[in-house]
Amino acid sequence: MSQETKKEVNIIIISDSAGDTAFNNAIAAAAQFPDAQVNYRRYPFITDKNKLDNVFEEIEQYSNLIIIYSLVKDEMQIPVIRFVREHKVQSVDILSPAIESLQKVTGMRPLEKIGAQHKMNQHYFDRISAMEFAVMYDDGKDPKGFLEADVVLLGVSRTSKTPLSLFLANKNLKVANLPLVPDTHIPKEIYKINPKKIIGLTNDLSVLNEIRRQRMISYGLNPNTTYSNTDSIKAELDSAKKLYDKLGCFVINVAHRSIEETAALIMNHLGIEEQ
Repeated sequence: MSQETKKEVNIIIISDSAGDTAFNNAIAAAAQFPDAQVNYRRYPFITDKNKLDNVFEEIEQYSNLIIIYSLVKDEMQIPVIRFVREHKVQSVDILSPAIESLQKVTGMRPLEKIGAQHKMNQHYFDRISAMEFAVMYDDGKDPKGFLEADVVLLGVSRTSKTPLSLFLANKNLKVANLPLVPDTHIPKEIYKINPKKIIGLTNDLSVLNEIRRQRMISYGLNPNTTYSNTDSIKAELDSAKKLYDKLGCFVINVAHRSIEETAALIMNHLGIEEQ
């Protein structure tokens, strides 16, 4: 398997409920691997074996699978375990270890009640909607998302736009992001947004250079390319700064900052308390 093939990971989220627990765990873990191309494929409300079989049939086409599952009933877990063994893929069982520990300590049997941990209130549904919004409007896929977003993230390549979008979505914020490339058209919608909603992400030249060089090496490619060239990176950062100055937006240098730290700065800027 080539380095380039290894670089892309397909995380499969299977749950008999909404799958938030499994999805949030996946996001938190993936944030530690910013150079990986992580694709999230969610399969919520898988409550019977027919639905589970349909999931298996669909995900067989994907390579580099990691299955993260949150299934209460043993009868639903067993087919997943069987699929994992037969296809030799990685898997994470979210619920069973905690349930087994509680069962041993309490001496009680679990309810095996699907969705017992969820309160289906408006806050819950807003968070689900925010997650879907972040995926839909990632990487500037649809400019109309900028006008509907609570937060718009701008930044050159490798400034953590996507993991930050998903982290903020888990805080009930609708986030859209736009990658910045010099001399490319900036959607007119960006100029119609309240500047306070726009966050300009930047990075130190040396840090960005090293991140991009390592990214090329991990793909098995020559690290000395235009993408990782210091003059090119400086031009990108300068171009982004000019845009930020023009917009009058809040700017954060993400160098040496975790996703959580950057998110906290954004929420403080917006006057939003932790939820």
